[in-house]
Amino acid sequence: MSILSKLRCITVDVTGTLIAYKGELGDYYCMAAKAVGLPCPDYRRMHEGFKAAYTDMAKRYPCFGHAAKLPNIDWWRSCVKDSFIRAGYEYDDETFEKVFKRIYSSFGSSAPYSVFLDSQPFLRWARQKGLIVGIVSNAEYRYQDVILPALGLNRGLEWDFGVFSGIVGVEKPDPRIYQIALEKAGNINPSEALHIGDSMRKDYLPARSVGMHALLLDRFKTPDAETWRKSGAIVLPDLVAAREWLTKEENTAAMQQN
Repeated sequence: MSILSKLRCITVDVTGTLIAYKGELGDYYCMAAKAVGLPCPDYRRMHEGFKAAYTDMAKRYPCFGHAAKLPNIDWWRSCVKDSFIRAGYEYDDETFEKVFKRIYSSFGSSAPYSVFLDSQPFLRWARQKGLIVGIVSNAEYRYQDVILPALGLNRGLEWDFGVFSGIVGVEKPDPRIYQIALEKAGNINPSEALHIGDSMRKDYLPARSVGMHALLLDRFKTPDAETWRKSGAIVLPDLVAAREWLTKEENTAAMQQN
């Protein structure tokens, strides 16, 4: 008996699992600055500034300001402004607003992302096999409403439900986000669900903690992958390999351990 035959639901992470960023953060900040006649910000400083600003905003207003009822655009406006300041760039309010609107628009479109070639076929295959397919992501509402559909990953064709931290107010690695996914899938037993992601801390461990099966993708050959394997995690290179693993008869024992 294959692992697939024991499952009713598969949930999947987004960034690093289904899609990837194109280019560098600085590319989009540079284009926005140049569009209003400003020089291109330094890429390294911009990257470091954004990383620090995002971390700070996520601590102060987690889940993109969900609990504080902070509008998504205002959350990002504060984050982007702080990113520029930390990178050493301060603009007057009118100029900043012009730059910000371009950045906000870019990251709310499909432009900065690319879909892995195996993503759409895998999701459609899983649904054709009768599985409920869910998306579980630390992302804001635009991923659900705009970005994923623009990338050809549509609800009703590639996935059945989504659990996005900016919408539900819970984010990985909090195990509650996986419990919400199980509820959305129809209150199914966690032993009948598998989560696929690319982070031991955010995907594998919390999914396993609620009783789900889990596997990790190592698309970018991360040095951590060997540690993941040694800890007992199933680590595969892509969704093609995941499909093969799911349909192999002899993997039943592996699933019982997982």
